[in-house]
Amino acid sequence: MRNGYKVFDSDTHFHPSVESLEPHLDAALRERAKLFAQREFKIGWAGEPLSEPYRHLYQLAEAVGGWGTNPPRHLGEPGPRTNQERHFQHFMGFEYPTEGGADHAIAERIADMEREGQDAHLLVPGAPSGHEDPAVDLGMLQALHRYLDEVCGRYPDQLKSMVVANARFIDESVAEIKKWADKPWVHGVHVTLPVDFPVDHPDMDPIWQAADDAGLCIVHHSFATGYPGYRDLWDNPFIGRTASHPWAAMRMVAAFMGAGILDRFPNIRLSILESGFGWLPFWGRRMDDQVTYMGYVNEDLQHSIWEYMTGGRFFSSIVLHEGEDMVRMVNELMGDHVLMFGSDYPHAESRFPKSVDIVANWESIGADSMKKLMWDNAAKCFGLD
Repeated sequence: MRNGYKVFDSDTHFHPSVESLEPHLDAALRERAKLFAQREFKIGWAGEPLSEPYRHLYQLAEAVGGWGTNPPRHLGEPGPRTNQERHFQHFMGFEYPTEGGADHAIAERIADMEREGQDAHLLVPGAPSGHEDPAVDLGMLQALHRYLDEVCGRYPDQLKSMVVANARFIDESVAEIKKWADKPWVHGVHVTLPVDFPVDHPDMDPIWQAADDAGLCIVHHSFATGYPGYRDLWDNPFIGRTASHPWAAMRMVAAFMGAGILDRFPNIRLSILESGFGWLPFWGRRMDDQVTYMGYVNEDLQHSIWEYMTGGRFFSSIVLHEGEDMVRMVNELMGDHVLMFGSDYPHAESRFPKSVDIVANWESIGADSMKKLMWDNAAKCFGLD
């Protein structure tokens, strides 16, 4: 708690290492995983140099596309500079988060939370993926869920997370949702998609149905590879990182709402994380017009897109750099029940350990709206009430 407000951080990250996942792999995959490529994890998620002995990360596929892979080109120059090494993003915080807080140092993560005045974290989990054999990706997700159950079980009131579902194996993803849905740490379903597979494809309906039956939120969070537009960045990381998350979220919101998924599955909610939020009013108004002007949406939509976005089942985490005036604008146009606090802990974009203090000092938001921003909206989004 900080300044009298309970705080739910709706955008934090959890990246298990090989050493953390390996005990949770089933026997067959554990044996097979001995042959998988690994890399030493020497630079932390905030860009900090780590201490030995180094942990490791699985590499199941060669990275393709994204703002973090191709040789970088500076704007105004004809091509990438010869022999230039890609640098880590500039650290935007005030101190590095505790080493290992995104993986195995869970007690230390809790101490970081207490230092910032946070009551609960939503862990956005990452798992190794992209293997040519879908069974490997599935096994990694199953191990991730087992590890999350162990980690969150140590601090059930403070650590929350979600089940990861993948369109490469829909039936098995449904089974994972059903297996874990009643656990106290499960508050959403994070959906990952193969490149060019539409989230509104009817084959996805079993996943929506399982989430609907459990009353879980559907969570969108973009990552550095696989987002739409990754093939059209002119090899420039500035354009890629600036545009990637908002556009991926824009596409998600348009497809999900324009397909009528919220109509057919009345118990699910939709949230977007770490994708910016000042664009929400613009995108909602634009989509409302395009539904009529262009069409090609579900012809039986029960509401306008604006009504879906403001009707209490859509939520968005904030990003701190957009600031107080942008929060106030969105609240005025869409209502103060949409936005949720998010810090991006422990990544370099976080303002650790001052993320909560920065937001709590936005006096023009008002006490009632600040209470919703810090806790109430996330509680409704992720079913904490």
